Amino acid sequence: MSKLDEMGKKVRKLQLRAAVAKMKLRDLAENLPGKWTEIEEVAQETSAVFAQLDGAKRALAAMKKLR
Repeated sequence: MSKLDEMGKKVRKLQLRAAVAKMKLRDLAENLPGKWTEIEEVAQETSAVFAQLDGAKRALAAMKKLR
């Protein structure tokens, strides 16, 4: 498997994790004010996943450009 394929696979996995994190954050928002104590933790997790996804997408784009 080439590095480009590996990075594409990583991006797809991160996209799935980001979608799950986004839904978790949305579900939490729907349950407010009941679970307000969880907001910071869930938001940080979601932000971290989206930051990883952004970095992986940029790396993949750079790899494709060099191809």
